[in-house]
Amino acid sequence: MKRILVTGGAGYIGSHTLVELAEAGYDFVVVDNLCNSNKESLHRVAKIIGREVPFFKVDIRDKDGLSKVLDEYSCDACIHFAGLKAVGESVAKPYEYYENNIGGTLVLIDVLKQHNCKNIIFSSSATVYGNPAVIPITEECPKGKCTNPYGQTKSMLEEIFMDIQKADPQWNIVLLRYFNPIGAHKSGTIGENPNGIPNNLMPYITQVAVGKRKELGVFGNDYDTPDGTGVRDYIHVVDLAKGHVCALHVLQNGCGLSIYNLGTGRGYSVLDVINAFVKVNGVDVPYSIKPRREGDIATCYSDPTKAERELGWKAQFGIEDMCRDAWLFQKNNPEGY
Repeated sequence: MKRILVTGGAGYIGSHTLVELAEAGYDFVVVDNLCNSNKESLHRVAKIIGREVPFFKVDIRDKDGLSKVLDEYSCDACIHFAGLKAVGESVAKPYEYYENNIGGTLVLIDVLKQHNCKNIIFSSSATVYGNPAVIPITEECPKGKCTNPYGQTKSMLEEIFMDIQKADPQWNIVLLRYFNPIGAHKSGTIGENPNGIPNNLMPYITQVAVGKRKELGVFGNDYDTPDGTGVRDYIHVVDLAKGHVCALHVLQNGCGLSIYNLGTGRGYSVLDVINAFVKVNGVDVPYSIKPRREGDIATCYSDPTKAERELGWKAQFGIEDMCRDAWLFQKNNPEGY
């Protein structure tokens, strides 16, 4: 495999994955509609890797636009990041989430098929486990009831990919179920750059630390966890990006359909993350306890053994690395890109 189509490549996980792809010797072409990402991230990726990033501002729902890209750049595989991803927004705008995430992916699959590119890595999520039946979560854990339209789109798309591969075994499909990516590239030049008020914990912490927001709200301290706050499997975004490069190897070997959890296998509570951030960076993060958020669960962390066994992939970075790198990006970019 030489060239990879990366949809949503200007986003948080996409931009970090481009760096790892370049390091592993792959060429790529990026399509992104920039609705919740920034083209500046690609200029910065270009500086890190020392070459330009071929980029097309194309929406994945635009069949003609996608076809033109693949006419010009023949690709051997696709890494599919493009999608709307805010849980709260998905509850308020379910139609937009179904239409974009599912409708757009169906268009993408059709265009890939027409260009004889039947290798795809799909950016899924641990949210498909719902309130998990077992902890730590293995890939054998039954999928649960998703509590929001965002999660439903991930779960439904997994089913669609399974059906497509079953009907046409020429497809090689890897479903990567991410846990909670945080952190940033060690250069401090690319990182998480949310539009408006962050939906995720780490960018909220960094924005409070840099003085952009007054305090952090911790949603619930009465869960059945060691300190009462929710426990999650936080993974360094660079580790997550490297997982995609490893997944390309199994695609190349004709994997059929494979599913992998990408997490560290270790759970940290919200207060653990705050305390680690304060300790490693020496900055204060004021917070207050708020009521639980609807749809949140107490504990969610992975058993990543299958990814280590079959992909040769294992998370290398710990919580302090994640906190240090996230803060470096925020300090260098107080207003984001």
